[in-house]
Amino acid sequence: MLASLLTILLAAQSLPPEVVKHVVAGTTAQREGRYEEAIVEFTRVTVLAPELAAAHVNLGSAYLRKGDYAAAVKPLRRALDLNPGLIGAHQMLGFALLASGYSVEAIPHLEKAESADGLGIALFKAGRLIEAVVRLHAALEKRPNDPDLLYYLGQASGMLSKQSLDSLQAGHPAAARTHQLNGELNAIQRKLPEAEKAYREALRIRPELPGVHLQLGEVYASAGQWDKAEVEFRSEARARPGDAEAVYRLGHALLEQGKVKAARAELERADGLVPAMPETLYDLGKACLMDGDLASAEKHWRALLAIEKETQLAAQAHFGLAGLYRQQGQAEKVDAAMREYRRLRTR
Repeated sequence: MLASLLTILLAAQSLPPEVVKHVVAGTTAQREGRYEEAIVEFTRVTVLAPELAAAHVNLGSAYLRKGDYAAAVKPLRRALDLNPGLIGAHQMLGFALLASGYSVEAIPHLEKAESADGLGIALFKAGRLIEAVVRLHAALEKRPNDPDLLYYLGQASGMLSKQSLDSLQAGHPAAARTHQLNGELNAIQRKLPEAEKAYREALRIRPELPGVHLQLGEVYASAGQWDKAEVEFRSEARARPGDAEAVYRLGHALLEQGKVKAARAELERADGLVPAMPETLYDLGKACLMDGDLASAEKHWRALLAIEKETQLAAQAHFGLAGLYRQQGQAEKVDAAMREYRRLRTR
């Protein structure tokens, strides 16, 4: 936008004084936020110098600044008719078309401008989801945590996922993956018997299918059936010994059943696979405390609190430390840990 203003001002050296007067007035008005006045002045410039591409760019820019995207389209198109190489005009026209609902028309202009954010949104609006996800990811690398980009990436990814899953169910109703998907959907809806049945069918068709024993174990865990959960988690951990989550889940199930030494061994193995995972550290501290190893319990809970300070898991670690210090007769540390526990619990 600034480049186009400079262009027209440089070109003004060979323009009639009347044109220069309106250029300066329009530039001043736009800089000061008086967009209606800027539009009037730049419109006058396009009448007096109709073949000057920069004049039409500045008029389109003023409309964009005002928020009148539809009105910006015509002068920006005219600018590109006069000079197709104006990259800034392509970018502005692309955004004007996109904001006006003309997503498909916006795409070639945003491509020329190499505008990853606008192009990603336009591709999403046009239903070209795979390309949209790629462009939006690229835009997020340049502007991490941008709320608009995160929103559109989430929307595009979600719709792409739904399309894929719909195709799976429609095209392969008897496939193991379809039964796995049905299990996931039933588990989300807390329809646990239906989820169990679907996962069992997936395993009947493909006994080696990764992740299904883990998911079935989580169904049993959510119902408090820890003995059944242990069987499934153990099957997953045996088939995929490098999967830290499966090993952690097995350790957690063992701990829930009071199998302390076995639980501690699995949790230590999980921590070796993926060190410093907060959930593993919490359960490790709990297992060590139950095993009578107070020093190790404190070490693991302190390590957790070095990672997470304001979460409910941190609150549970403080509560555990309070119990540990109580066993050691360290009243001041008990009070301090309980204060932190109560503070986090009331947040």
